[in-house]
Amino acid sequence: MSAADPFALFASWFAEARASEPNDSNAMALATADAAGRPSARMVLLKGHDARGFVFYTNLESRKATDLVANPHAALLFHWKSLRRQVRIEGPISRITDGEGDAYFTTRCRDSQLGAWASDQSRPLDSRATFEARYEDMRTRFANGAVPRPPHWSGFRVVPDRIEFWTDREHRLHERRLFVREGNGWSEGLLYP
Repeated sequence: MSAADPFALFASWFAEARASEPNDSNAMALATADAAGRPSARMVLLKGHDARGFVFYTNLESRKATDLVANPHAALLFHWKSLRRQVRIEGPISRITDGEGDAYFTTRCRDSQLGAWASDQSRPLDSRATFEARYEDMRTRFANGAVPRPPHWSGFRVVPDRIEFWTDREHRLHERRLFVREGNGWSEGLLYP
């Protein structure tokens, strides 16, 4: 692993987290801001990562998606308590391709696929019974075949321009390694804890 390759370092840390975290090692806080600059944060699941960036999926009519369309930048935070580590990622976003979205959608369990059709994510819901009825309608609609990816469901890639690796140390003397994109490469430095 090159000292100046934050993607390789992330892959190494992520592999350790997958082995040690009891639940959802791929959970990350996603922070967005709307057109007026009002921030919002929520937990989402990382569904892919490589040198192009970090991928998650959502309903394109959800609050997070409308924020990203209005202000196409995001921040991610992984916190792996069992390892006493964090990774902070910041950068612009891009939409994934339809082919990538279709390929990932086929890996989801059927119930999750049906839920993507049934949910008006982030919109007001009058009762749980309404959502459950919509879900049952989708089960009937797609009873005889595969469930296609809804047109309102896709993914985003955070293309990092900053990645910080934080390691807990005794007496709050933490270690913070910061990678900043410079052209086609990265510069690496340290931050005070």
